[in-house]
Amino acid sequence: MNFNGLALITGAIVLGACAGGEKSTTKSETPAAAPAGPAGAAAAVTGKTIEVKMIGDGKTYHFEPNVITVNAGGAVKFINVIGFPHSVGFDAATTPASEQAQLSANMPGDHMMGALEGPMLLQPNETYTVSFTNIKPGTYNIHCLPHLALGMKGTITVQ
Repeated sequence: MNFNGLALITGAIVLGACAGGEKSTTKSETPAAAPAGPAGAAAAVTGKTIEVKMIGDGKTYHFEPNVITVNAGGAVKFINVIGFPHSVGFDAATTPASEQAQLSANMPGDHMMGALEGPMLLQPNETYTVSFTNIKPGTYNIHCLPHLALGMKGTITVQ
């Protein structure tokens, strides 16, 4: 058999395999479930926005200020000043379970790093704002994931 004949037979076999056939009627197909997301919808900011600088100068890594008070309905705007990359996340172990879904929904972004973990801020002056609308009063522990071991932590008290 010459090369052209072999190529023709191989092509026919490949096309036959790709063409498929009728689906079996005995197998029930279940549609894929939608990805799980936060139970609450994002709540718009209705109050004052507090600005917090994210700083890392090679000696210390910290939020400035690292003790923040915000009124319910307000927001915290994190600004990546120096020492990037930075992120902001909430300690899931100390954040009340009843508030986690709404807090997660209030954390915008497509590139979240995990549950209650905001996206990585890579550029100077890049910002990230978290709404505290529909969040119950209490104290919420925050951290910068890349600098957690270096002590970049703080608290946000919602009044």
